Amino acid sequence: MSRPPFAKPQRLSRAEQRAASREQILDAAEYLFSKHGLYGVTMRDVAVAVGVHTTLVHYYFDDKRTLFDTVFARRAAITSALRIEALERYEQETAGKPTVEGALSVFLDTDLDLNINGGEGWKNYAALVAQVSNMPELGAELMDRNFDTVVHKLIDILKKAAPEYAEEDIYWGYHFVTGALMLTLARTGRIDKLSGGLCKSDDFASVKARMARFMAMGFRSFLEGDRSLTAPL
Repeated sequence: MSRPPFAKPQRLSRAEQRAASREQILDAAEYLFSKHGLYGVTMRDVAVAVGVHTTLVHYYFDDKRTLFDTVFARRAAITSALRIEALERYEQETAGKPTVEGALSVFLDTDLDLNINGGEGWKNYAALVAQVSNMPELGAELMDRNFDTVVHKLIDILKKAAPEYAEEDIYWGYHFVTGALMLTLARTGRIDKLSGGLCKSDDFASVKARMARFMAMGFRSFLEGDRSLTAPL
């Protein structure tokens, strides 16, 4: 029996080579920025990590801020699109009767799933987002630009789910939710030490099993004059 010929390795076109090089640079920069921040990384650091000359990094990105913004936006586009799609699907499935916990589950779980299943690159990106969210000088700008669409979608659904809530409580509730999410994504290791190893900072599956329900109970506390906590969510 004759053996089939081995497939010859395909040569990448110049366009494909450039795209691959650009992605390598973005991956390396993402890792370095997640560990050392915008101001702790140089273009040369990125070049060394990739194993190329600094001029190649400058060929694709004019300066460090352009590189940083591109790194931040690259995965933001993916997670935002997934969450918008999931929230829209949730709206259709609930036929105009969403719940606070349901909406929070869709919003949080979609992002947590990327960190559970997406590999170390997504975890590096999560740490970077957590870091940027706490940078007064550019955090608001980057978070607004990349995530406002999905956040407003979530808030609109929360308003439908809890029309009896004061509008400011909806916004404060989101503020508290995203604060907890950012701390979780940062993977600081503090909960590991506090719990004596019972809880792990990178155990996103355990976070997913708890966070939406916990936050929904927080929303419930906003109900004015209702201390029985019996309002449906």
